[in-house]
Parts: sequence; structure tokens; C-alpha cells
Amino acid sequence: VQLQASGGGLVQPGGSLRLSCAASGTIFSINDMDWYRQAPGKQRELVATITSGGRTNYADYVKGRFTISRDNAKNTVYLQMNSLKPEDTAVYYCNAEVARWYGGSLADYWGKGTQVTVSS
Repeated sequence: VQLQASGGGLVQPGGSLRLSCAASGTIFSINDMDWYRQAPGKQRELVATITSGGRTNYADYVKGRFTISRDNAKNTVYLQMNSLKPEDTAVYYCNAEVARWYGGSLADYWGKGTQVTVSS
């Protein structure tokens, strides 16, 4: 299973970006899909989670600004980021909880990350 993240870049404060992360390979089902981020010198932190049924949860520091969504038919998760701040600068990673076959156990898979830089 591979996760390919895209959509990062350089944006001015107050701007928007949309990240995408597509899972490919032998996949029977995907449970939770998440976005994490890691800023220089800091630990990786959870940004947002979405369940297979569409329930979402957000870190307090992104509530009201970021929106996580998914397309189950495409095995893809998105992160719409609005009103970006310099402190949102980080490498953003996607994570998916995947069952590779019917009755198989769930395992976590990670994308390689995409850089988001918020600067004027």
C-alpha cells in the first residue's frame, strides 16, 4: 500500500491550500484517514481525522480553518486549509488505517509528506 500526498507549497498568510492523499495498492477497506504535521524541531502532531463513515475530528488550533474530507471510491483524503498562518508551516503527512484483504488486520500506512510554507 502506498500513500501519495500532494498539494503543498508556498502561500501568504491568510491564503488557502488543498492537500490530497491517494492510497493505492492491495486495499480491501480503509478505516480512519488522518492528516498529521511536523514543524522543524517539533514532534509530529495530529491535525485532523475522518472515519470511513465521514465523522471528523480536529485539533483545536485548526478548528474553523481546516476541513478534512474523503472520497472512498478513490481511496483519497483531502485537507482544505483556509486562513493559513505562519505557524501552520510544516511538513504534512497523511495516514490511513488499511485492511488489505477481507478479514485482514488493520495496519497504519504513511505518506511521504508534503511541505506547506506560510510566509509573506
